[in-house]
Amino acid sequence: MPIGFYFSPSSFPIDAYDKTLKDLETAGVGAPAGRLYHFALEIGTNVHVFDIWDSQESFEAFGGTLLPILAAEGVDPGEPMVSPIHNIIVGS
Repeated sequence: MPIGFYFSPSSFPIDAYDKTLKDLETAGVGAPAGRLYHFALEIGTNVHVFDIWDSQESFEAFGGTLLPILAAEGVDPGEPMVSPIHNIIVGS
């Protein structure tokens, strides 16, 4: 069953998010195995992130690369809201 992860850090500026994406690409995990969907929501001048993963294990494996990159940017992602996905509707 897919799992949703919603991160609402107190401070994740848009430019830090954009740099994080570049750093993840450089690390070879711009499109990590197991991540089904990724959404970046603009909340004022910050970014909140909502991802859907195929499993907790895939998410945790990605975290091993992501967390040091975020720390280098000075971003504390905080604890995500985690919930099983009940339904996905893909538009046409």
